[in-house]
Amino acid sequence: MKHSAPEHRVPGTAKQQSLQMASQTASYVVVALCLLVLVARHAEAKQPRLVPAIFVFGDSTVDVGNNNFLGGTRKEGKANFPQYGVDFPTTKPTGRFSNGFNTADLLAQLLGFPLSPPAYLSLNRRTVRSQMFKGLNFASAGSGLGDHTGRSVVGEVITMTQQVESFATVVKHMHQSSGSRRTASLLSKSIFFISTGSNDMFEYSFSRSNDRKFLAGLVAAYKDYLKALYHLGARKFSIVSIPPLGCTPLQRLRRLEQMGTQGCFDPLNDLSLGSYPLLAAMIEELAHELPGMAYSLGDAFAMVSFVFANPHTPDWSFTELEAACCGEGPFGASGCNQTVPLCGNRDSYLFWDANHPTQAVSTIAAETLFAGNHTFVKPVNVLQLTKL
Repeated sequence: MKHSAPEHRVPGTAKQQSLQMASQTASYVVVALCLLVLVARHAEAKQPRLVPAIFVFGDSTVDVGNNNFLGGTRKEGKANFPQYGVDFPTTKPTGRFSNGFNTADLLAQLLGFPLSPPAYLSLNRRTVRSQMFKGLNFASAGSGLGDHTGRSVVGEVITMTQQVESFATVVKHMHQSSGSRRTASLLSKSIFFISTGSNDMFEYSFSRSNDRKFLAGLVAAYKDYLKALYHLGARKFSIVSIPPLGCTPLQRLRRLEQMGTQGCFDPLNDLSLGSYPLLAAMIEELAHELPGMAYSLGDAFAMVSFVFANPHTPDWSFTELEAACCGEGPFGASGCNQTVPLCGNRDSYLFWDANHPTQAVSTIAAETLFAGNHTFVKPVNVLQLTKL
């Protein structure tokens, strides 16, 4: 099926957006401090689970080990070796592309769970059936909205199509186990957390042709997956947009090698920024079309831009915004493995490896998604979403 996206003007270049974000520093600091107070108060209350289950879909930003179980995935698509997991409670690699917890874990904790639900492929038929009413994680590093995304880079991935198909199988088991009414009730109250699209954009940026057509196709594919999940019973969606991808260590190295200058790779940031209004418009339109659908859309570009503009606040202090904590060479972009040295203070680094944030940054992201206001999360935050 072909999809057409409504026309939207991109609100300035990535560089202009960064200047706008910097000019709003004072108000953003107030926003950030307020949301952190809200989160702290919620944590102190130690409330029980706010939703019956959380189901996670997407890429390496939320994968908790599914790719460990894929035989055709190259090492670039796995994080099951040191130094990954050095700050995880077990201090061992788990398949998370982080020094510790990722955003899926941290958001799940705010919702009252110990951490992200387990990787779907880590379970057998018996354990899937015992876990499915509490949630599952289907995310796969390297995957994207396109069925071929990631294959040329990391090899085998679990595509979004396959992730949704796996969820459909789980829903069938839920119906068989508990009946249609109970299943529909549980799913309608659960959170469906999705973080995807970055890998499609990374790959497209190496052979750019028609940006508007690419972005429209990306959003159309997203729409198809949201509708598929809705028809399987999903009602409450927490969605993370694409961050400023051009500012990762690997993309900074790309700019240095291609242009001979330092800084973020602006062409990729422009794509990231341009995707947000299209995604926001599509989801708003879909929510009006599908009865009972509710959503919380996190503006990851605004979130990361805020941290760049405010590296030091009473609640965090980032002293390194460009280089990876785990990696070698310029910007630490050569790759994270057991042979490279780690940075001394991981909480002071924005990036863990060449492409992924540290646990410290993921904590800010999860707290903002959970309790942020319209500056970063629209039309409601995840806490408000749970009450709808």
